[in-house]
Amino acid sequence: MMSVSNARTQPRGVAIRALLASGLAVGIAGCSASPDTNNRTSAAEHAGPGGGFKLVDTKGQTVTDQTLKGKPYAIFFGFTRCPDVCPTTMARMALLHKKLGTQAGKMNVVFVSVDPEHDKREDIASFLSMFDAPVIGLTGDPAELKRMEKSFKIYVERVPLPNGDYTIDHTARILLFDRDGQFADTMDAKEPEDQAVRRLSRLINA
Repeated sequence: MMSVSNARTQPRGVAIRALLASGLAVGIAGCSASPDTNNRTSAAEHAGPGGGFKLVDTKGQTVTDQTLKGKPYAIFFGFTRCPDVCPTTMARMALLHKKLGTQAGKMNVVFVSVDPEHDKREDIASFLSMFDAPVIGLTGDPAELKRMEKSFKIYVERVPLPNGDYTIDHTARILLFDRDGQFADTMDAKEPEDQAVRRLSRLINA
């Protein structure tokens, strides 16, 4: 596992350029965990991911599940110090958003930080500025984030590091919701580009 501390040894922009240059081939590993094996739910939780939430964006404006209704959206849960999966996934989402062309403005891309201890609004804004797409960055009260992680079926585990710092293991899949805020599907950042664009286009036009 690559540590958060290791991620700090190179500038964020350099790291992201390296990811892009490699064709976004970094695997879903390191700071992530498989949602299939680590995100088990009880019999009472078989409903699809989603639900109400109340967070704030990078400008301090309140964003709720109702705010996002009207457009389909792709949402990813991660953290700004994630050394590989998070920047890879967000770079991929930015690329797919661009490939949608004139349809791009008909859907939202959302990033929710699972590290409220470190990720303040300005940290999230700085992280998202590295990607060429209008991403809605969200954070909020730790208790509200935990509740949202549970209702959206997102696995999150803080992992201590020997140097006293920590990293975070988390679900690495992108969740897709329709214009009514209903769960539609999941998407893997490694999905073939053409296939992913077609799926997003269908979601927009549904």
